[in-house]
Amino acid sequence: MASTSPSRMTVFRKGTIEIFKRRWPRWFFLAIILQAIICMVFEAYTFAFFQRGLKNTHDKQFSNENVQSQLKTIPTFLGLFILGFIYEVILVWDALIAKNTIQIIGVCIANLALLVYGGLQIDQIHSAINTLKDADVFWDKNVWPETQAELIAIPAIIGLITVVLSFMAWKLYQEFAWDILKQIGADYRMKKRFLHYQIYIALLKFDFFFFVGFTIQFLVVVGGRSPVEFGLTAAAIPVTIAILLCAAWSTRREWKVGMWIVGVLYLGGLTYFIYKLARIYDPTQAKAYMPVRKSLTTFAVLTIVLIILTIINALVCLFNFGHGLKQHLLKKSRQEIDKDQASYSMHDVKQPQMPSRMTID
Repeated sequence: MASTSPSRMTVFRKGTIEIFKRRWPRWFFLAIILQAIICMVFEAYTFAFFQRGLKNTHDKQFSNENVQSQLKTIPTFLGLFILGFIYEVILVWDALIAKNTIQIIGVCIANLALLVYGGLQIDQIHSAINTLKDADVFWDKNVWPETQAELIAIPAIIGLITVVLSFMAWKLYQEFAWDILKQIGADYRMKKRFLHYQIYIALLKFDFFFFVGFTIQFLVVVGGRSPVEFGLTAAAIPVTIAILLCAAWSTRREWKVGMWIVGVLYLGGLTYFIYKLARIYDPTQAKAYMPVRKSLTTFAVLTIVLIILTIINALVCLFNFGHGLKQHLLKKSRQEIDKDQASYSMHDVKQPQMPSRMTID
């Protein structure tokens, strides 16, 4: 009887088990989880203390636009950090299963971006608390002294973990080198094409996070200056997801038309972020952006840099079409499923026991 092919989820489950069987993948994964838990606990404590000290902010005396914007600063930072750390855990899990050393290195760089964001958070939350204290929003005037240590600890922890992750990333690079060699072979040009493919796929995943991070801050704190602007900004998130999925599929399947369409959309995204960056520093709009001006600027600049790098790597991958990489990528997916299928189909087959020593009749 022909056995059914295992699901993709089965392959991921077996890949996860493999992560914990190997030394450096296991420690890298546990380190990123530990960082996420500790930093999210500190953020949650800050948010809880902040919320507990607030008066009824729905009163008319607190209806000032600046006060309402500052009230959203801490929840926004908390939400973004939770999104960032959870997304990093998912990226690491995905990278370790795929043995994508480029994505592992990318996570280390992203961790540095979170460190910078954590540093900006200290200044912006301090400023927000002072503004709200002047507006007499708090019952408890000790909000900043009680939360300062936790906010300072977050970038310190991220910095320490980044050093540890960087060391382990080097160990993972050495460990995965042989696996990549078995998949791609010793052909230098093919390995170079595969490297560009890995860089491009990793860039797409980081593009998503920074774009969504920028959009969340804009929608929650700034809001749309008009209903149309708000609606278009909110609609950009599902559109971005569709574009990135199409980009990854087109690259893997070497669909040139899809790549050119996505390239045009990249240029549209680049124009959008340059426009938003200019708008942040427009004197007529400065007041609306002030509560998250530094963090929005950081996200906008990083996203612009990432989009430019993505466009460059998309062109490189496009020029690599038709040189055999597609067969290697599709063969890898097929081998993963076949290998998993074999492990199930052979599970109950009793192999004949061969004698361990030769005998003389």
